[in-house]
Amino acid sequence: MNMSEIVGTHDILMITLDTLRYDAACEALKRGMTPHFEAILPDKQWEERHSPASFTFAAHQAFFSGFLPTPIAPGKHPRLFAARFAGSETTTSDTFVFDTPDIVSGFASIDYQTICIGGVGFFNKKTPLACVLPELFMQSYWSDEYGVTAMDSTHNQVQHALKILQQRNSNQRVFMFMNISALHQPNYFYLENAATDSYESHIAALSYVDSQLPPLFEAFKKRAPTLGIIFADHGTAYGEDGYTGHRIGHPVVWTIPYAEFIL
Repeated sequence: MNMSEIVGTHDILMITLDTLRYDAACEALKRGMTPHFEAILPDKQWEERHSPASFTFAAHQAFFSGFLPTPIAPGKHPRLFAARFAGSETTTSDTFVFDTPDIVSGFASIDYQTICIGGVGFFNKKTPLACVLPELFMQSYWSDEYGVTAMDSTHNQVQHALKILQQRNSNQRVFMFMNISALHQPNYFYLENAATDSYESHIAALSYVDSQLPPLFEAFKKRAPTLGIIFADHGTAYGEDGYTGHRIGHPVVWTIPYAEFIL
């Protein structure tokens, strides 16, 4: 897509599915556990990509600078958005280039309302570090109800997003970012009778997320044409090769699902 034909006429909805593994996303599709994702994914499948980082803070710093997950195939892959800097080999005629230090302030500079609905702790604004990412936005929101320990976190995040959209004139362009926390540990409570997190509870959490997002997609459809970009920031390990968690260099952490589409 040529972003010059999108930016200014379309809303932008960017969602990060925190810690979602590529193999888990594909397995959930195969089992029929994510029908709403399947309905909007190009060719009804996730694209396999590499994350620019192995944990949330570093990955989102890259995303907000225009470095979204990289296609898995070797080569130089054009980027959707970029903050201008000399020597960029992935900025092309299809890339929308901002003369700002990040794409969030870039969207604000062209009259987009920039809105962040946080999820995991790096968005909770409880410490100076946890303010860095949300303070890029004109408006940012977080509560315990959106965090990793809230079983209905995605529902709560979506409901807040719907209220915000209802308050915006449909002629006002919006760049909305949402960090979905439900997949992050702990996620065992999404799997019946589970007492610990596992690959299976990770998939169950994704199924829950899938069930909660349709009202958000419908709200954007009613507002204006919308570019949707949904992807994981990184994956997480559940015992593979002795590893648990992320911020490590294991393939299950670096390999993530990605999708972009027009609503």
